[in-house]
Amino acid sequence: MNQAVDHDPQARAVVLAEIRRRRWLRRRDIALAVLTPVLALAIWQWAAQANAIDARVFPPPSRTLARAVDMITSGELPHDAAATLIRLLGGYLPAAVAGTMVGLAMGAWRPLGAALAPFFTALYALPKIAVLPLLLLIFGLGDTPRILAVAITVFFVTQINAQAAMRQLDPGALELARAYRVRGWRRLRLVVGPACLPQIFTGLRVAVGLGVVVAIAVEFVASDEGIGYLIWNSWQLFQPERMYVGLLAAALLGAGLTGIVSVCGWLAIPWQRIPAKSMPGSV
Repeated sequence: MNQAVDHDPQARAVVLAEIRRRRWLRRRDIALAVLTPVLALAIWQWAAQANAIDARVFPPPSRTLARAVDMITSGELPHDAAATLIRLLGGYLPAAVAGTMVGLAMGAWRPLGAALAPFFTALYALPKIAVLPLLLLIFGLGDTPRILAVAITVFFVTQINAQAAMRQLDPGALELARAYRVRGWRRLRLVVGPACLPQIFTGLRVAVGLGVVVAIAVEFVASDEGIGYLIWNSWQLFQPERMYVGLLAAALLGAGLTGIVSVCGWLAIPWQRIPAKSMPGSV
């Protein structure tokens, strides 16, 4: 607190009350985030045990958890999760870099944007799973088609966000940079980069979620290992516990990777760590 607040008891009381209110809201949000899925699982467990739902299709969470422990102990689940993660990162990392660079270039140089925008728009609208047969025809049945399917998805998402970030730069900031003769690498580091980073990381978060979806989807039809193969094979053999374990693994993989990207964004954009003032009437 500043000296003015320290010497004004009324202002100090207002500030402390606001701090307590924000702490209470944070604790309430955490409690709701934890208790909601716990309550849903408890209701599911009760409904399955009371025969309110068909336990053959909706096995109780306790049975699914026991099956997950068995699959982890046997190494089956770690093996499938590692196979999916390797394919996902193999496509995500290079495509995210390439998509961001191409998007920034298209936003900075108008002729390049005009030349590539129609082509990229048409390719982005094409379902990525529809490209898989062509990739299999060209590259065979190895991991390359699956990695490329992920890469294509990630590339266009990051390219679109990076291009939009570049085009939405504040003209006043660019004019100020020109006035102070900030050019080249210094302009990119001091002006363009900080202004574009928030939207770039938004694209990276969206892209990693879509990458998980595509990586698992291609494993349904073109793989003999991975989380997607686990889910599809469990459905074919009517093993719902294994299928739910696969679905849970997919959800945890997506949430974990999205969290990692969010933390990277938090570290890369320190000026956004300062919480904004609560809107009036927020509860």
